[in-house]
Amino acid sequence: MATDLNAPLGQNRKESPARKRDLGRVLRYCGLGLGALAVIGISAWSALSPGHQTRSPAMPAATEATLATEPAPSSEGQGNGPGALHRSGALSGAHVEDVLTDDGATVRKYTPRSRETGGPALIDVEATRGQDPRMAALPNESLLEDRPEGRLPVIGPDGLRPMEQYARPWSGARGTRIAIVVGGLGLSQTGTQRAIRDLPPEVTLAFAAAGNSLQRWMQEARRDGHEILLQVPMEPFDYATNDPGPHALRVSSDAGKNLAELHRSMGQITNYTGVMNYLGGRFLSNADALEPVMRDLGKRGLLFLDDGTSAQSLSGTLAGAFEVPHGFADLVLDGELSRNAVLRRLDELERIARRNGTAIGVASAFDESVAAIAEWFEEAGGRGIEVVGVAALVKDPKQN
Repeated sequence: MATDLNAPLGQNRKESPARKRDLGRVLRYCGLGLGALAVIGISAWSALSPGHQTRSPAMPAATEATLATEPAPSSEGQGNGPGALHRSGALSGAHVEDVLTDDGATVRKYTPRSRETGGPALIDVEATRGQDPRMAALPNESLLEDRPEGRLPVIGPDGLRPMEQYARPWSGARGTRIAIVVGGLGLSQTGTQRAIRDLPPEVTLAFAAAGNSLQRWMQEARRDGHEILLQVPMEPFDYATNDPGPHALRVSSDAGKNLAELHRSMGQITNYTGVMNYLGGRFLSNADALEPVMRDLGKRGLLFLDDGTSAQSLSGTLAGAFEVPHGFADLVLDGELSRNAVLRRLDELERIARRNGTAIGVASAFDESVAAIAEWFEEAGGRGIEVVGVAALVKDPKQN
């Protein structure tokens, strides 16, 4: 005992067996705790990592199989040959599988699958209103059908309408909005070129079905950001004196003949949101003649713009019956053809828009009209006017 008391503190002391057992027990518990923390950390990292798919241990394989979705349809070709582009939906190159986890969450797994066609593909991410400006000159192949009259617009398999695909995007603000439609494009090469060059992209351009080089002009207009319409000739009240052309829709023609002429006009170009009348006072006032045309436009997902020159037009009534997006022009801007006269009409159109919230004006691609509209547009934005594509102002039965 004396030896122990006289020894330096903590030196040459022997550990008792009980103390050694306590120390070992502490070390074991610490090791177990660290191991548990490591397992929890690894599990959390795995669950949160982007490529991880959580599977419920209690879920049988058969249950998981019932959650697997079918692959999207294969891509559709846009042209033929080794260098052709192919358009695909966002999921057309993937197999999609949904798995339900223990906590009720669904984990979606995407795995690639082989494409049926080679070469590059154009991917449509989703069915949205408007078109990517980089692709605006190219049609959406899923919105076309091949007919003897040409490639005609149709509603896509997912319900997307040409009116929605080719509409010019706008701000969405509920301020004062005006749509201006300049028609007659394609009838004069110099006039068409000037209109596309000088008019701002917010102006809607209407191409006459009887024009020349329409597909080329359409592509140029779309690349510049214009929304476009197709002008279809129709019989006026003073027919013969005022002849809209050999392929006009006529009251005296039967429905089959008029639809064939309509489809012939439709096949001249692509990428348009709808149809506008060229003349047509008598045709638009005859319900029997107009009904098959409106029914066809509704089935194809196109809008109809009435130029507002005939007070007897039934286009609004029949458009509502067949769910055709429809609009009436409030003013013809160039009834008197001079720069100052067009500017006065634009001021009147602006007053209508401030009173009603929106207004639509139509004009032809005369030099005076194009110059006046371009001049007015430069100052319209400063007065709180937003110029939009005509598709933004039509009455759409599916939206209203």
